[in-house]
Amino acid sequence: MLNKVMLSTESRMRGDMQVRFGGRYGKTYCRKAVRRSVPSLRLGRGGNIITLAQELYASDYVPYLLGRIAEQAPHIRPVSFSFRQQASEPSFQHLEVGELTHPALLRYLQERGINIALAKPECRELHFIHNGKPYFAIGFPNVAGGYEVRNRFFKGCIAPKDISHIRQQGELREKCLVFEGMTDYLSFLTLRMKNCPAMPNLDRQDYVILNSVSNVSKAVDVLHGYGRIHCLLDNDEAGRNAYRELEREFAGRIRDFSDNYKGHKDLNDYLCGKRQDLAVSPPPRTIVKQKKKGLGL
Repeated sequence: MLNKVMLSTESRMRGDMQVRFGGRYGKTYCRKAVRRSVPSLRLGRGGNIITLAQELYASDYVPYLLGRIAEQAPHIRPVSFSFRQQASEPSFQHLEVGELTHPALLRYLQERGINIALAKPECRELHFIHNGKPYFAIGFPNVAGGYEVRNRFFKGCIAPKDISHIRQQGELREKCLVFEGMTDYLSFLTLRMKNCPAMPNLDRQDYVILNSVSNVSKAVDVLHGYGRIHCLLDNDEAGRNAYRELEREFAGRIRDFSDNYKGHKDLNDYLCGKRQDLAVSPPPRTIVKQKKKGLGL
């Protein structure tokens, strides 16, 4: 009887015969049954009407199969599926912004070689809930009101994502230094203070921090106001591509200073003395040679 049930279902879907459902199965008449093999429940292959339709129509696309079932067996009502989009909650909740004082965060900066006295005015201390758990971290503000978020175990961003633009007070500066991330910027401040403690001249120029190489286009409008643009981007493919993109826009007034920390991935690795292992030497960029040792920009 199992074979007859499967044959009846298959034939009804093919439109080959009339099938009487309910109670007992009466005599059936199939025009093509003698000319094709019929799937059998006795073969040990379990499943449902969708499984059978997959075999008959050689397809795994469920909407198509439901349509064929509806056409061939109008008494069968395919189940309609609707997926309701749930309102997503922001991943960072209950954000509190304060002065950077937590010992664990200050230790994290010290481990990266960053001068704490220089970092405190530039950064904030953030407390927030992320995925239901409380966290605290260093926050580096951007121009859109968002934050780059860092601690020993976490690296992220509180939206909106954007560049950071540090403008000095008073008259407009002619020069702007461009960094890839907040740690590179803080490393530069630390190096300048370390190498020139008497006259670090940290306010002699403005600063743009991309916060991601994907933000290069956002920095273009800001950088148009400067006569000299000095880039201190990472010594990797992403950093080279970012520089080339900026160079196309500002040819003649942009310079690459990454050769000053050649052999290191970025300024922070240079500050910490961490060397970079390069399997292949990177292609050369337009390099500004320094007369003196250090980052005398």
